[in-house]
Amino acid sequence: MELIPIKIDQGEEKAWQRLCGLPSQEICKGTGAYFDQKRGAYIIRCFGMDFMVNPCELLIKAVEDSENSRLFTEKLRDLFRIAILWYMSNAKDIPCSGRLLRPVDLKGGHRFSTGTHLLPLEAIALKYGADKEGFVERAMLFGAQEIVGYGDAYVRLYPLPRVPVDMILWLKDEEFPAKIDLLFDSTCELQLALSDVLWAVSLMCCVTMLQ
Repeated sequence: MELIPIKIDQGEEKAWQRLCGLPSQEICKGTGAYFDQKRGAYIIRCFGMDFMVNPCELLIKAVEDSENSRLFTEKLRDLFRIAILWYMSNAKDIPCSGRLLRPVDLKGGHRFSTGTHLLPLEAIALKYGADKEGFVERAMLFGAQEIVGYGDAYVRLYPLPRVPVDMILWLKDEEFPAKIDLLFDSTCELQLALSDVLWAVSLMCCVTMLQ
């Protein structure tokens, strides 16, 4: 699938400036990351992998290089960098509420369902419409948590430590086609201040499941 470039006011440069202006203790408390004194960098866990964020060198890289980590440092590079930087400069030490929202229910969420920002949920449903085991296995490769009791398969991805993204698969049957629901915890707007960044996080989760 073709990825649409993300455009945010002054983009990555502004995000680095915001991050560099914050105390490391405040960043670690808010984000769930920790500061590695030896590396001079923050270590943050995304999609089940550790990534290093070095503000002095404007560097984001995987702690351990792998095919999975290169999905984010190469193919999804622009989306991933913006998401991490805006999360690290905005995140707050608050627990998830457990109240789930669809992307369209978020402020500015109308863009998730139209035009070039349409999320490829139908493509995911088509891929896994008769393969719930494959759906769960794919998500688990990226640090997802399997949740039982709702839908035919239910996984919770952690693209960022305090921004879980839930995906629920409904298998196809004789009456209905397969369907995918994507849901955010209601606190996501406190952790990521911009709807464009929430869209970037959503798209990364979708691409992860489609690869």
